[in-house]
Amino acid sequence: MWENVSSPTTFLLLGFSNAYKAQVTLCLGFLLIYLVTLLGNLLIMTLVWLDSHLHSPMYYFLGHLSFLDICYSSVTLPKILKDSFSPQKTISFVGCITQIYFFLCFGGSECTLLAAMAYDRYLAICHPLHYTTLMNKKICLCLVAVSRLSGSFSSLIQAFLTAHLPFCGSNVIDHLFCEVPFLLKASCSSNTHLNKAVSYASAGTIAMGSFLLILVSYVCIIWAVLQRRAGRQKAFATCTSHLTVVSLFFGAGAITYLVPHSSRSKEMHEVLALLYAVVTPMLNPVIYSLRNSEVKGAIRKALLVVGSCP
Repeated sequence: MWENVSSPTTFLLLGFSNAYKAQVTLCLGFLLIYLVTLLGNLLIMTLVWLDSHLHSPMYYFLGHLSFLDICYSSVTLPKILKDSFSPQKTISFVGCITQIYFFLCFGGSECTLLAAMAYDRYLAICHPLHYTTLMNKKICLCLVAVSRLSGSFSSLIQAFLTAHLPFCGSNVIDHLFCEVPFLLKASCSSNTHLNKAVSYASAGTIAMGSFLLILVSYVCIIWAVLQRRAGRQKAFATCTSHLTVVSLFFGAGAITYLVPHSSRSKEMHEVLALLYAVVTPMLNPVIYSLRNSEVKGAIRKALLVVGSCP
């Protein structure tokens, strides 16, 4: 009896409109976003793999960022697409905890990877003579491994704590997908404030640590570039794509999770959650394609090769 009360077998997701036209629009919109996300990030990964001009640490990290974006959006979007037409918008308890784990894992890994990319730009601009030594293949592998492990460890803590919350028969989640704050809200535990504190501390350590490293890296970059008389535009040009992605990722995350829920409507929170979880992975390859001359050159070269095939 106690197990049924503390751990429901399924959760009911309420974050969808029941109107048929709205469901069709949602489904088509989410499908388009998912396809663009998959194709755009797969294109970046393929270019980084095949084009020798992109065999450098910056594009090595970009390839891993694209991989994380595909995984990140795949945690939520396929389920959202399935629920768009499903009369019973449910998710199993195990599926919900699994979704929370991978959503936080890939999100935390992306935070740390963006910090590694900022560190790479710092070394390239501030220490160009020692760049190849300081950012060799072994260091690149270590930085990617750290990003994966940090995201996995943080998400494991939060998923474990959430899985052990009692729900007292309540199985309704007023959201599009499973997230820790909404399961804390559904829980009947008197210690949810402790779970919330641990969750925010765990996620905040990675997010704020990564953000501070990015901030320090770019302060050093700006200071070093301003000391130069030449090459300023080229130095800043290598950073604009990364800065745009960082601003979008951390900006959307801050608005979604740091602004109190009571100060905005349920619909607004869903829009912001989708911006953070779905739209950002779609825009990252677009940003790098439009603002990076080497990526644009690789795309043109690939199109010429494809066009020359009989």
